[in-house]
Order: sequence, then structure tokens, then C-alpha cells
Amino acid sequence: MMSILEIFLVSVKKEVIDLIKVGLIGLGKTGKYIAEGILQQDNMEMVAAICSPNSKKKGMNLGELLGNFKTKVKITTSDELQATIFKTKPDVVVDFSNPQATIKNAVILSKMKVNMVIGTTGFSKEDIDKLQTISYKFKNGIVYAPNITLGVNVIMLLSNIAATILNNYDFQIIEMHYKNKKDSPSGTALKLSDEIEHGLQISGVQNKPIPISSVRAGGVVGKHKVLIIGDEDRIEISHESFSKKAFSLGALNAVNYIYKKSGYYEMKDVLNLKKILHEYIDNLDNEVLSSQI
Repeated sequence: MMSILEIFLVSVKKEVIDLIKVGLIGLGKTGKYIAEGILQQDNMEMVAAICSPNSKKKGMNLGELLGNFKTKVKITTSDELQATIFKTKPDVVVDFSNPQATIKNAVILSKMKVNMVIGTTGFSKEDIDKLQTISYKFKNGIVYAPNITLGVNVIMLLSNIAATILNNYDFQIIEMHYKNKKDSPSGTALKLSDEIEHGLQISGVQNKPIPISSVRAGGVVGKHKVLIIGDEDRIEISHESFSKKAFSLGALNAVNYIYKKSGYYEMKDVLNLKKILHEYIDNLDNEVLSSQI
């Protein structure tokens, strides 16, 4: 029979085994919020932080960069990626860098059987196809999530439904971000367009134009608005992020989801929106049946 001390040691060992080892590529404003979020999780351990080769953050202590001393992780650069991964052995790496770097990183990480959460935006459709092919070829797990917040994923779902029902209306997207954001339109706006197009196709409408207008000004974190305009009325669906902390919460959900999985996923999979929608429709059907009895 085990003593209390032995039981305690076994439980501690189990907790250590169950920790998700996480690496982070990209230490801009969003990356810092994500790093702080990871450090606050009981089931995660920050093992690697990676910046661009020419960054002044190279060699710094991550805790010093964040303004706290919860970690002793030393910041390395992306040109040392393979050596860093070999040394730190993360289970999941969160990538918020740039499209060209992310594709390169995805090949290296996938070969090393490390799963990824990709929040990078600005990919072409060919780039996204490459990420899918990489995940299937090397049998690791990738969450592609330019639309990483819960709120944005909800407006995508709503826009898809609206397009299916209001297929004779005109759709237009307006997106606004801070003045130094490089990609235009945003990855989220492009994904919104895809969701609307998919909804229209389900209802039998093909090749309907969905214009996207982009605004780059000031310090706007991110705002997306879908205009749905008919001959007699107008509907607006909008989402605005007040802080990049929202991206951190989404990234943490994605890390938990992709841990020990293989395959290619998006945030709608992480958030299980399909199941939620099906349950909602089933509940509506049940209410109708109950009212008829």
C-alpha cells in the first residue's frame, strides 16, 4: 500500500507528464500576449521563444521582455529553429510571424513531428494548400487560424447562414486595422468572403461578387463588418477587437485542441461550431414537435 508521500509524488509526476510543452514564433504585440497567456496556464509549459534573425530581442530572457520573471526561456532566432526545437522538444508551436517564414517553419516543424497553431495572416490560397499538404504528408497536426478569436468565428458562422437564407441580397465586407498592418485585405476578411460564398453556393447562387474594403489607420486592433443589403432593408454583422488579448485566448484554445492530434484544422473545428449549430437546430425541431402535441 502506497504512503501519502508516494501518492503525492505520483500525482506530481502525472501533472508534469501531462504538461503541454509550447514554443512561440513571433514576439510582436500579439506574441507577447500569447506568451503571457501560456505562462499563466496550469497545463502548459513555455519551452521556446523565437524571434526574427535581425531582431534586437535575440538572446534576451523572455521573462525580462514580458516584464515578469516566471520563465528562464532564452529567446532564439528563426535561423536556429531546428536546433532550438531539437533542444527544447515542444509539443506545439504557435506561429505569428509572416507568410514566407511560416511556410518554411511548417516544413521544419512537421518533419520534426511538432504540431502547430498558425495565426499568421496574408497567405495566398496556394500557401494554404501547401499547409494542408504538409500536415497530411508528415502526419502532424496544424490549426490554421487567421481568425483566431471566438467572436470573429461567430460572425463567420452568422454570415454563412445569412448568405444561405438571403441569397438575393448584396454582400460587402469592410475591415479596419492599425495603419502598419501589412496584408490587405486581412486574412479574416478573406475567410469571411469564403464563408459567404459557401453559403451562397449552398443556396444555388454562383459567382456573386463580394467586395472587400480595407482601412488602415491609427491603432485600430481589428474591426470587421459584413453588410447585407436588399432592395428594402439592410443587415449588418460586425465584430471589433478591443485588445490583442482576445488573440491569446484563441491561441490557447487551439493549443489544447491540437495537442496529440494529426491533420489540418481551422478555428471552427477548435470551437466545435458545427456541433453547436446542429444542437441548436435539433432543439428548434424539438420545440416545434412539442408545440404540435
